[in-house]
Amino acid sequence: MVSVGIESMNVFGGITYLDIIELGKYRDIDTSTYEKLLIKEKTVPLPCEDPVTNGVNAAKPLVDTISQEDKDRIELLITCSESGIDFGKSMSTYIHYYLGLNRNCRLIEMKNACYSGTAGLQMAVNFILSQVSPGAKALVIITDTSRFMVEDGGKNLNMDWEFFEPTSGAGAAAVLVSETPHIFQIDVGANGYYGYEVMDTCRPTPDGEAGDADLGLLSYLDCCEQSFLRYKERVVDADYHNTFGYLAYHTPFGGMVKTAHKTMMRKLYRAKTPEIEEDFKKRVEPGLKYCQRVGNIMGASIFMALASIIDNGHFEIPKRIGCFSYGSGCCSEFYSGVVTKEGQEKLLRFNIEQKLDNRYKLSMGEYEKLLAYSCKVKFGKRNIKIDFDLIYDITDFCQGKLILDEIKEFHREYKWV
Repeated sequence: MVSVGIESMNVFGGITYLDIIELGKYRDIDTSTYEKLLIKEKTVPLPCEDPVTNGVNAAKPLVDTISQEDKDRIELLITCSESGIDFGKSMSTYIHYYLGLNRNCRLIEMKNACYSGTAGLQMAVNFILSQVSPGAKALVIITDTSRFMVEDGGKNLNMDWEFFEPTSGAGAAAVLVSETPHIFQIDVGANGYYGYEVMDTCRPTPDGEAGDADLGLLSYLDCCEQSFLRYKERVVDADYHNTFGYLAYHTPFGGMVKTAHKTMMRKLYRAKTPEIEEDFKKRVEPGLKYCQRVGNIMGASIFMALASIIDNGHFEIPKRIGCFSYGSGCCSEFYSGVVTKEGQEKLLRFNIEQKLDNRYKLSMGEYEKLLAYSCKVKFGKRNIKIDFDLIYDITDFCQGKLILDEIKEFHREYKWV
């Protein structure tokens, strides 16, 4: 069987961020509430950032590292997002153009809540396995943005504002899938998927989210257990505790992941708290390091966790990583793959942690201005010229990035800084 998996991968955590504890103090909320979320920072999208810019800024460093010959073998581009910019035109067309990819390429946009990235990955994996075009590559871009509309008193539909504001983020992951899986070799056929209809969270409008946070947690926990049990039916000897050197979870926020891991360890092994804490620190915590700094980036969260594990884990010997992906509404999947020291070295070249360190830290005053401006760049705008005076202090942090310049008759025009 052909080997398949992630040849190269990069993640993008935005240009600006907000300190979550400072946000809690500013909102006069008990900071212990935020501390339990296990999140430290959140990416805040600028008016000149959208899912297209996030996707391109994640993929450009990756595409620049491969030869023109390999670049021309990208025959499938899948953009995965729940933050659409158009009901018909695929945002993959913009991303394809600004990355300068070959025109002999399928351009697809996929929407499936936070599961979209895994759906795109599995579609790419099966395209490679089909061997209909031997040697071809697939580029999967997972990109999302949460904006707050403050025109109605700062409330975002029916979501719990005190919970939603600190956890929402923005960012993207770019995943190159091929027959040379240097970063993450997929365990072909080792998949457990599980889904059903539930109204935990949704986007009834393109820029607003609604739902039930408690129901979302219950659905997440149910799917984590059931998708792994389906995985175990296919991989008979699989053991949640011993098979996987690390576990990458879809990470809306770290506290949710910790609850899921604790639940799994208690249900499957009747593990006690000290054992669970030790196992969490060893196998799960490395995957939270980057996620704690960007907030919930929906479909890309699982890849942010995976990148964090590969960068911060120990791979003196190859290790298998178990991945749990969840999307509200709902669909979930548990799958796995193997990472080597070589794969870690290749990913470390993208300097993900350094790029997160180099973002601009927003003051609360600057953050409030961005909130007020968000409604001007929301879905469906026909014409707008981005007001760069609003972010003139941040221009230096945009260097080398693609940003949105204006919208003319619904057509988005971008520029490189």
